[in-house]
Amino acid sequence: MKWRRWFSLKMWSQIFRASWRYIVSSRVTLGDKLLFTIPVLLYWVLPDVMPFVPIDDIGVTMLLAGWFVSRMDRKYPELR
Repeated sequence: MKWRRWFSLKMWSQIFRASWRYIVSSRVTLGDKLLFTIPVLLYWVLPDVMPFVPIDDIGVTMLLAGWFVSRMDRKYPELR
């Protein structure tokens, strides 16, 4: 059942909407926003830094977005 959830388009659309909501929110600190955006942007621009990792750019972005949203949900529960 858990694997089915990971492949759900509904779940990923909610995660990407929530990540955007946290990034544009004035209540979230700049450090928290940079904790997500800097690694994603660096991996998109410099994928050769980790040449032996067989994950595509969108895969890294999706994993970091899921982590970012779960962290922000715990830290800023009033923004859900």
